[in-house]
Amino acid sequence: MSQDQQNLHTFVSALVDEIIRSGVSHFCICPGSRSTPLALTIARHPDAQIWMHLDERAAAFFALGMAKTSGQSVALVCTSGTAATNFLPAVVEASLARVPLLVLTADRPHELRDCGAPQTIDQIGLYGNHVKWFVDLPIPEATPNLVRYARTLAGRAVATSRIAPAGPVHLNCPYREPLVPIANTPTVASARANQQPYVQVTTAPQTPETTHITELANRLYNTPHGLIICGPQNNPALAPAVTRLATHLGYPILADPLSGLRCGRHPHTHILDSYDAFLRDQAFTEQYQPELVLRFGAMPTSKPMLLYLQQYLTCHQIVVDEAEGWNEPIALAAKMVYADGAALCHLTADTLAQEGMVRTDVDWHNAWIAVDRLTRATINTQLATVDELFEGKVFAELATLLPDGATLYAGNSMPVRDLDTFFSGSEQDLRFLSNRGANGIDGVISSALGAQAAGADPLVLVIGDISFYHDSNGLLAARQYNLDATIILLNNDGGGIFSFLPQAQDREHFEQLFGTPHGLDFRPLAEMYGAHYQCVADWQGFRAAVQESMVDGGLHIIEVVTERERNVALHRACWPAVSAALAENGLTRST
Repeated sequence: MSQDQQNLHTFVSALVDEIIRSGVSHFCICPGSRSTPLALTIARHPDAQIWMHLDERAAAFFALGMAKTSGQSVALVCTSGTAATNFLPAVVEASLARVPLLVLTADRPHELRDCGAPQTIDQIGLYGNHVKWFVDLPIPEATPNLVRYARTLAGRAVATSRIAPAGPVHLNCPYREPLVPIANTPTVASARANQQPYVQVTTAPQTPETTHITELANRLYNTPHGLIICGPQNNPALAPAVTRLATHLGYPILADPLSGLRCGRHPHTHILDSYDAFLRDQAFTEQYQPELVLRFGAMPTSKPMLLYLQQYLTCHQIVVDEAEGWNEPIALAAKMVYADGAALCHLTADTLAQEGMVRTDVDWHNAWIAVDRLTRATINTQLATVDELFEGKVFAELATLLPDGATLYAGNSMPVRDLDTFFSGSEQDLRFLSNRGANGIDGVISSALGAQAAGADPLVLVIGDISFYHDSNGLLAARQYNLDATIILLNNDGGGIFSFLPQAQDREHFEQLFGTPHGLDFRPLAEMYGAHYQCVADWQGFRAAVQESMVDGGLHIIEVVTERERNVALHRACWPAVSAALAENGLTRST
């Protein structure tokens, strides 16, 4: 072994070994030459699980889906040059959605940078402020100091990706030739005994002080017209905690499907799931003015909710952020609270109980619950009259078709909005996921398949046709790794969401610039990846196809063909029906 090979082997093996000792077991690797030291060292490690991907963008979103589902850091590996740039969309999503990723990009050595060397770009700070931490590693050396540095760096990088707010960390790894590390050589240089990490990083839970809890409890109890809003978040302990607090306060809970509250085996007495529909009713929003809003998680998907909150600028809004970030895009928060949401709810409920502060005036709560239940019943009645295939009804059907323990991954643009509006809550143990950090339509297939690989089973993905086209390369992972997934492809031949926007009024340019019809036949694409494909013609066929996919396993693509303008009309027919029902039942008064 030459000295260069010894340096390469010792340094890279220490780095990889320590990444694994620090808790990373899944590595999504893309082929390339300059990344050979990383790829071979990972492949030779007995505790590494490799997921090979031919497409870097698909690889990155696959890793995102795995990390989102498992809550653990997942590593990405690619060669130098433009390969690394294809990780950027997923890195951005991971940053905004607080998903832990460890990005390892191979690079040319320093003397080959900025001099015309092939497959070389400036990778220093490549992802900008979209990563929590960036390090340009030194050229590998086998000295004790550099080996200890490699292990400390690895432990710090993994910990940084996980510590709240979680997010991506980028390690840029320059290598000189020769690039092939020597096999069958010990890789534990400078390691701790018993497979312990070289450096352990621990964090303490964010427990609010007693004085703050007392102040919050008093404020909430003395404000009868309050709401609890739960947006996208990943803390499974929040659901039972926040429902307990709502019981003491008599506050309704407006639960985004991505909050983890809409479905599950926690109390549902205070949980509302049809607010996206009734908050469109002006008579309701003018009559029911909140005095206080207590919000957990990111801003919910619903635009009517956003407009409702912006309607009442004097409402006292308290935002609880477990990761010390700033999930407050409307700039109306009067107070930001950095604390564990579940702990905050339990401590506040304890204080209310100890002081005998349990609200008995429940008119406000009962009114919201009555409106929510009537709205859901009206929507269901409206959907019962729709015999044709309708994108919104897909989610109402799935609410009855998904088995306990299923994961529903919703694509962006219309699918996640229709999930919010049309999927009713239940006590079923269901999980909802979506890429709502940057709200992009790219990488959704790969993210969903990554979630399945991390244990989301059974998995159903609902995705639009443009988004499906964007990430069709991601389907290869399902065939490579025998993943089970049901993909419901909503094909309206273009960008369906734009038909709901003011741009649709420009009939001369709308189709060219926004509607973007493509006329693609997705059957050959499904067959290329070995998927079971069905294009359903009616609801009976849809139900049978979904149920069959759950039994058979493998990759199933169920295409639902709709027409964009008709889809808009069917959506918009629901809102006046809801308003009429509320008025007829005396739940709103005309203005």
